[in-house]
Amino acid sequence: MNFRKGRREDYPEINLIPFIDILLVVVIFLAVTTTYARFAELKINLPTSGAAQTPTQPKQIEVAVAESGRYQIDDAALGDPSVDGIAAALKKAAAGQNDPVVVINADARAAHQSVVNVMEAARRVGLGRITFATQTAP
Repeated sequence: MNFRKGRREDYPEINLIPFIDILLVVVIFLAVTTTYARFAELKINLPTSGAAQTPTQPKQIEVAVAESGRYQIDDAALGDPSVDGIAAALKKAAAGQNDPVVVINADARAAHQSVVNVMEAARRVGLGRITFATQTAP
């Protein structure tokens, strides 16, 4: 015998309307209490200077690396392509200069090791400012 024949089972349900009401109140509260920084309201009087500053360009040491592995430092061809030979030439080129920039002009098809040799030589001499010259594509 089935005594539950006419009885329907109710499923529990979560009412989301109170959650939405609470979140709306929280959002309104945060919007009202938030302060925004307004830098336009600050009045700053910067000091003035009478002397004009002239930016000084640091001395550049141009190092060219050919596809064949030959090196040229400041328009002088290098006879010794070893790291020690490059380091000696860089030290000679940087004599008497205050922290020059080493600009590496490497051929696109030059071996990666050739460029690394120049960077290693510059590190040994103490030249930490190294950059690479590039050109824009046509």
